[in-house]
Amino acid sequence: MSRNYKFHDPTAPYFVSFAVVEWLDVFTRNEYKQILLDSLSYCQKNKGMEIYAWCIMTNHVHLIFRSTTDYPPQNLLGDFKRFTSKKVLDAIQNNPRESRKEVLLNCFRDSAKKTSNCSKFQFWRHDNKPIQLWSSKVVFEKIKYIHMNPVEEGFAFRPEDYPYSSAVDYSGEKGLLDGVVVVK
Repeated sequence: MSRNYKFHDPTAPYFVSFAVVEWLDVFTRNEYKQILLDSLSYCQKNKGMEIYAWCIMTNHVHLIFRSTTDYPPQNLLGDFKRFTSKKVLDAIQNNPRESRKEVLLNCFRDSAKKTSNCSKFQFWRHDNKPIQLWSSKVVFEKIKYIHMNPVEEGFAFRPEDYPYSSAVDYSGEKGLLDGVVVVK
């Protein structure tokens, strides 16, 4: 991994994007998105994750966060990804309405065979590419990028119309995730 893509300052805010293996569209179902929301909320309340912006797309997540404790940001993100991968996989396996179950599980199984640190399934890609946000200008650029993602994909006309994003919080209304730190 390049030196540019590591968590160097444990107190700094970081922009990360992480995707489902093979860029599979898993988060087309609200119940799977809810697992991510619940886990982000848990990380905020119990692990010191301060969230500035977020967006859940169909196959990836964007997040700006920082650690407010001695717990390193790479560990926060690693814990989040490990927990959510298990929960989403379990939800897929136990969802009687999941018509793509066999295809998804086969893909996760095949991806696990290609890596040494997954035993049965690999859900998330390993590349997070954390970018330390060193200035207000960069913070605002990344927030805009995150919030415009659903608009550019045609999921909403305005960023604040897409519910699975912090853009709602930035428009002055309350979004789905409590405790988002709105940067002004």
